[in-house]
Amino acid sequence: MKKYQVIISKVAGKELRQLPKDIIGRMYGKMQSLSDDPRPSGCKKLEGYSEALWRIRVGDYRIIYTVEDSICIVDIRSIGDRKNIYR
Repeated sequence: MKKYQVIISKVAGKELRQLPKDIIGRMYGKMQSLSDDPRPSGCKKLEGYSEALWRIRVGDYRIIYTVEDSICIVDIRSIGDRKNIYR
């Protein structure tokens, strides 16, 4: 099985640093698991966006990302609370 490279955008990195410390550890674990399986069970494809965005849950927080299968890259675009992430 192919390994994907996980890239965190500057915006997502800033959002990640603003989260509570206990959530940050859980987020890193989920992001690392995306390198093995970019579409794990429980992930959903978001509708209504111009590009193919996916999301995974980490408690009350969400990770929004894209997957480039041709070059094996997972690009994390946004991280945040479920109330504000989709705006």
